Amino acid sequence: MAQITQAGALNTAALVVPDLYVQIASPQTLALNGVATDRIGIVGTASWGPVNQPVVLGSIADYNAAFGAVLPRQYDLGTPLVCAQQQGASSFVGVRVTDGTDVSATYALLYASGTYPMLLTAVCSGTRGNQVSLALATGSRTGSWKLTLQMPGQLAEVFDNIDATAGAPTFWLNLANAVNSGLGSTRGPSALCVAIIGNGTSTVPAPVSDQYLLNGSDGASGVTATSLVGMDGLSRTGMYALRGRGCALALLSDCDDSNQWVIQSSFGLSEGIYMILVSQSGDGIASAIQTKQSTGLDSYAAKLMFGDWLFWYDQANGQTRVVSPQGFVAGCLSSLSPEQSSLNKRLAGIVGSQKSGLASSGQALTYSSAELQALFTAGIDVICNPAPGGSYWAARSGHNSSSNAVISGDSYTRMTNFIAETLAAGMGGYVGSVINSTLLSNIRATLLGYLSNLVQQNILGSIDGSLPYAVVCDGSNNPQSRTALGYVQADVQVQYQGINEKFIVNLQGGQSVTVSSTTNNGLS
Repeated sequence: MAQITQAGALNTAALVVPDLYVQIASPQTLALNGVATDRIGIVGTASWGPVNQPVVLGSIADYNAAFGAVLPRQYDLGTPLVCAQQQGASSFVGVRVTDGTDVSATYALLYASGTYPMLLTAVCSGTRGNQVSLALATGSRTGSWKLTLQMPGQLAEVFDNIDATAGAPTFWLNLANAVNSGLGSTRGPSALCVAIIGNGTSTVPAPVSDQYLLNGSDGASGVTATSLVGMDGLSRTGMYALRGRGCALALLSDCDDSNQWVIQSSFGLSEGIYMILVSQSGDGIASAIQTKQSTGLDSYAAKLMFGDWLFWYDQANGQTRVVSPQGFVAGCLSSLSPEQSSLNKRLAGIVGSQKSGLASSGQALTYSSAELQALFTAGIDVICNPAPGGSYWAARSGHNSSSNAVISGDSYTRMTNFIAETLAAGMGGYVGSVINSTLLSNIRATLLGYLSNLVQQNILGSIDGSLPYAVVCDGSNNPQSRTALGYVQADVQVQYQGINEKFIVNLQGGQSVTVSSTTNNGLS
């Protein structure tokens, strides 16, 4: 009878029994699919949500459900998210931080003289917990009660038909279990509160209506730049909670402390994340340049935005606010393919800046060429109006903070991280394979196939049409002395496309100019 096995499970050199042996072989050449380059990690404060836990978000609606409303205060987590979403970004990871004084809202049911049968505590700390309403009323079945919990903007949680006929102590225990564990398939556990049995379980249930949890606090007033950066280790906080979350870009909301710039750029290098930094609100050009030089920031992993903060209309709070440029730049880059630059890309939602003033005021101060040259030479970008393409707001240089002109563009950082992260995510399947010519050929084929796809998508390209990549993985760079020790090496060269930063048009005009047919592009 024929035997069917997986390839590699049968020693085909030691078969004795005459038979048919079918081996199922999976494809040997892996296919690489590029990693996402649009996810933005944001660290800041909020009025709700888990602390130091990354939460994946896709929209402002997701943010409101997970972290509460956008708040007009420093270090707010939601503000840069909304600014980024207005630029087309739609993939985020939010991390909420506190100063350690945050408190969850509570409510003691039927409290009387220090006794209560059950304590409800919001599942998250923060002032949004004070908006959780509760009602205790008779249930749908005779002799039962129901508890209703609700937060604005979310569906009500109804725990119905909690039997009270077995006595008050049993009723309160059953109600607490319903809140904490749910009611089977009909009603899951509460996503708003946890219930704890109190010291007055002999209290007979009575109606409660229009009551709210109390005394929740955000723990935001004492948050600093150090809080946003957080700590690394087994228990990660702040920025370090973004490790391994697939973020291509990240920012610490309103973190204008220059002492944290190098720390952030080092994190970006280790994680393949483009960190968006900012100098202090209302900063001067000379001050920003001096500060950058004194910190030693010089890395392609970080983009430093000048502290000319922006006027932005906050629809959630109905006011025009001065906000950090971080969210606008991160959102712009998130919506672009990695070979693109933020230079000259139109930004939405900006109604002015600290230098130019509000558009409604009629003030229109602009940067001189000398001012822009000073900033760009120092590796500092700025959002301003006009842009090279016209009267709109845009990033003006499209550079990172590196002083090396070869690697100072947004596109270098994004492309390098994109390719490196893709290889890290997909090439590990070859580890453990037998080293032979087939393996080397498969590795090379995988890499060539991936790079060829990038050319077809115009992510890679060349001016003269030549291949902008090369892969060597054969005996020339894998001698037996190395493969015998378990080493396999693939050497990959990739040429990125340049960005048109200095566009020169040579115009020759006048009555004496002779125009030939060769210079008239055949339009005569």
